[in-house]
Amino acid sequence: MNHSTWRSRRSRQLAGGAEEYDQEYVEAWLAGDLGQVVYDRRIELGLSQTELAERAGMTQPQVSRTEGGDTVSTIPLLRRLAKALNGTLNLAIDEGDSRVTFTPHTA
Repeated sequence: MNHSTWRSRRSRQLAGGAEEYDQEYVEAWLAGDLGQVVYDRRIELGLSQTELAERAGMTQPQVSRTEGGDTVSTIPLLRRLAKALNGTLNLAIDEGDSRVTFTPHTA
């Protein structure tokens, strides 16, 4: 963490923005978990990012950002990803605890 990041984080905390920071942390954690689940399933299916993008009606950079946890996906995008990955994405968002799981569809 560089000094300017620490300073802005500390400034938000001192200004009463700790709750906002906590929310950003939870969103980043969820985005990272989602990215890992998408990556793991894509690899399990033997798909490239480009192939997954085509299946989900996305672009390869969108898939890359999702897998990298760089974006918080919308509900319609999550639906398309679940369908493209032949399964169900489950998000549990609760105070203090959030989880992302993937359940493959069985034939």
